[in-house]
Order: sequence, then structure tokens, then C-alpha cells
Amino acid sequence: MTPAQIEAALLRANAVALRAMAMGRHPFGALLLAPDGETVLAEQGNIDTVNHAESTLARQAASSWPGAYLARCTLVTTFEPCAMCAGSIYWAGIGRVVYGAEETTLLALTGDHPENPTLALPCRDVFASGQRPVEVIGPVPALVDTMAAPHRDFWR
Repeated sequence: MTPAQIEAALLRANAVALRAMAMGRHPFGALLLAPDGETVLAEQGNIDTVNHAESTLARQAASSWPGAYLARCTLVTTFEPCAMCAGSIYWAGIGRVVYGAEETTLLALTGDHPENPTLALPCRDVFASGQRPVEVIGPVPALVDTMAAPHRDFWR
């Protein structure tokens, strides 16, 4: 993906996160992009503490497209996928992940909030434990503040 494609996709995922927040949900958003890196196949906001945007989208993708196709697709998300979401992405067979801000940035925003007990387990470590590669692009320093903005007051 080009830097322009990455930026456009992350900004769209952030718009999904803002819609989730407007519905009273945690402000996370994710997209599934086709192999061209531009066509949005699906988008998902956070639902609740166990139905994160990324894991929900990965499960939907696995039931909608064949593995050989998903291996060429990209899941774009506002924040680094947690261990649960990374596992779902891996098992769905999605070949690339792009995220805006790191899990450590999220932890700094949420602290010990009971609705977001952050795990200190980078998605790259989860993917590296598997038998097939998952390309990871992120964080994207130019967009970290944009991705973090909806969270600044949300977790107080």
C-alpha cells in the first residue's frame, strides 16, 4: 500500500470509530480492504468488550471470502489489534494489518479502566507465533494524535 492509501484508510477507520462512539460504544474502527488497497469490502466499529471492531470484522470476513483472497486483503484499524483481535485476524487468514497507534498509546489513555484492561502483548508477537506470515504496518506517527483524539475524554 502507498502512504496515501494508508492515510486515507486510517482516516476512514477513524470515522467508523467516531460513529461507534456516537452510539455509546468504545471508539475503535476497522476496515477490510480488497487486494487493491483501496476498495472497502467491509467496515466495523466496536460493539462491546469482547466484540471488538477487528475481531468482529475478521470473523465476518472469514465467513464471506475464501482464505486465498483474504491472504491478499488488509485489515485497517485505528489502534494496534489486541491479542484477541490479532488471533482472530490470524485465524481468518487476513494477510496484512495496518494500524494507526500502538497499544501502549491506548494504555496511556485508558489507564486501568475496567472496560479496557490492556494486555502488554504486541500484535507482531502474536503473529510471529503463527505458522504463516501476517504483514504489519504501524504505527503511523503522522496520525497517532488523530487516532488518539476520540479516546482523550472517553475513558475518564
